[in-house]
Amino acid sequence: MSRDMNGRAILVTGGSSGLGAAVVTAVTKAGGRPYVLDRQAPADGVPWVECDLADTRAAEAATRRIAEQAGGLAGVVTAAGMDVPGKLADLDGATWDRIVTINLLGTAAVIRAALPELRRAHGTVVTVASTLGVKAVSDATAYCAAKFGVVGFTRALAAELAGAVGVTLLIPGGMRTAFFDDRDEQYKPGPDAILNDPADTAEAVLFALSQPAGCAVRELVVCAEQESSYP
Repeated sequence: MSRDMNGRAILVTGGSSGLGAAVVTAVTKAGGRPYVLDRQAPADGVPWVECDLADTRAAEAATRRIAEQAGGLAGVVTAAGMDVPGKLADLDGATWDRIVTINLLGTAAVIRAALPELRRAHGTVVTVASTLGVKAVSDATAYCAAKFGVVGFTRALAAELAGAVGVTLLIPGGMRTAFFDDRDEQYKPGPDAILNDPADTAEAVLFALSQPAGCAVRELVVCAEQESSYP
């Protein structure tokens, strides 16, 4: 099957780094037109709108702005995410709330705002959960709550939009990105940790985005062969 994106506009949240940046690169190489929502600028030349996804109403407005700039949207990839590991009693409430808001509520806000364009294009949504959206671990109550929520949200969305918009749930394992950089040492992957290349995960996203209308890849689990947090 051809992966040629044929100039289709794809909105990528968190597209300035990590998996989001890898998706932007993959879409560009395939002939698509990526647009980014992020707090930081993406690679040179990629159109973007600055947005903090913790402000869900602002996220909706930014999404509509990008859709107008792009002349419509054929796809949305919600790659933005954040985490601050720690025990529930040790994390302040604002931090806990921010983790859940960005990962779950921000995802829903962007998709909600993009739906009119996606319906017109019979486009595709790819939500990004995590292996910690199907397996819970200690010191990750906020992240697990959010990513379990993304799993449930996406499965319900797929049922709701069947026949109108393609919906894919991506469950990625750990990747070699800056996601872990700001953590306390005890929560960083060890020197022997086996992590995936985000470019490989981005190829799976491109596969989902490239499906013809009427054919949906419902769920993808993409991780290193020896991923320890799945299943």
